[in-house]
Amino acid sequence: MIKDMTIQTFLDKLASKTSTPGGGGAAAVSGAMGAALISMVANFTIGKKGHEDVEEECKEILAKSEKLRADLTDAINDDVVVFNRVMASYGMPKETDDEKAARSTEIQAALKEATDVPLQCAKLCREVINLSQPIADKGNNNVISDAGVAVLAGYAGLRSAALNVYINIGGIKDKEFADDRRQQLESLMEGMDPLKEEIYELVKSKL
Repeated sequence: MIKDMTIQTFLDKLASKTSTPGGGGAAAVSGAMGAALISMVANFTIGKKGHEDVEEECKEILAKSEKLRADLTDAINDDVVVFNRVMASYGMPKETDDEKAARSTEIQAALKEATDVPLQCAKLCREVINLSQPIADKGNNNVISDAGVAVLAGYAGLRSAALNVYINIGGIKDKEFADDRRQQLESLMEGMDPLKEEIYELVKSKL
């Protein structure tokens, strides 16, 4: 599985003349790195002298960030699976009218799934951004810069996943579905630009 590759192997595959892993997987990796960095700051805060008053909150943050990290790591492989389904649907036979109809149906179903997978990734990355705020506020100042990297990684994942939603929506004929997913995505993106900057500046003020 993609998630079991070494970093070097993953980057080599990403750079190669193959379609997977691609931007969707990279988006999930960015989000997962953000979640991991939140966990790191929480781990360096829990049990540390002078941080007793935020220990329970940091434990809750850690539980959430670890769940996000696991879900985003799984999303790396989900992106590969759905991309392969899309490619397979375009490769279906199209000699007869029945074959053309079956191919068209499968393409549309695959494109819908290929929209929902990065949309879910975007939702998870938004959660990473949101979770970066309390750890940037409460975390151990010795590693607080990592909270800033966390929000930037989550933001990169969010914006990157959004591009994968948009590209697949473009091929979907079901207007109701396309409009719904576009609205969901735009709702997810709302407020994230200023929030990212707010958290970044919070971290910077502590350096």
